[in-house]
Amino acid sequence: MIRENVQRLLAELPPGVLLVAAAKGRTPQEIIEALEAGVRIIGENYVQEAERAFAVIGRRAQWHMIGHLQTNKAKKAVEIFDMIETLDSVRLAQELEKHCARLGKTMPVLIEINSGREPQKSGIFPEDAEALIREVSQFPHLRVLGLMTMGPRFGNPDDARPYFRETRKLFERIKALNIPNVEMKYLSMGMSNSYKVALEEGANIVRIGTKIFGERE
Repeated sequence: MIRENVQRLLAELPPGVLLVAAAKGRTPQEIIEALEAGVRIIGENYVQEAERAFAVIGRRAQWHMIGHLQTNKAKKAVEIFDMIETLDSVRLAQELEKHCARLGKTMPVLIEINSGREPQKSGIFPEDAEALIREVSQFPHLRVLGLMTMGPRFGNPDDARPYFRETRKLFERIKALNIPNVEMKYLSMGMSNSYKVALEEGANIVRIGTKIFGERE
């Protein structure tokens, strides 16, 4: 089932769109099945889960952090991940910079936008994004490559459209500023329920779990 799901998705996605297999709660064996079907990027929400999967899979895949990253997990995160999609504070940037410098590694990061301005969610409000990006751009071992948003969860995916649209507009606005060491290359939006709407609104990374692996037990 995983193989068929991946192949259907890869055939359907427009050229240039990256598929991140959101592997929260999945076994290494399920992840390997997705990789064998053509997935190239694994998205993990938790560093500990990523560690377990990475121990089995290693560098056969690229690894993206797609969940909220606590500063005390930054050290382990920079060892595993090829991109952090959820940078949302200077404090986290400082921790990532410190550990990347130690490894001599430059970490691609996306700035997480709390497009729904939901107080219980991580991410930075859209109006605060430019200031954070300007600060992060000063860190020599971090490279801002775009934006990511979750958006509020709705039963009807079309209800997410305004939040994706706002994030896209912010993406374009920051791109036009030509901030040194910032390349607005990736816009990561949309999950299993909402990725089609996200693609219509300009996403070029989609993070899909259920539609690949099926419902979690």
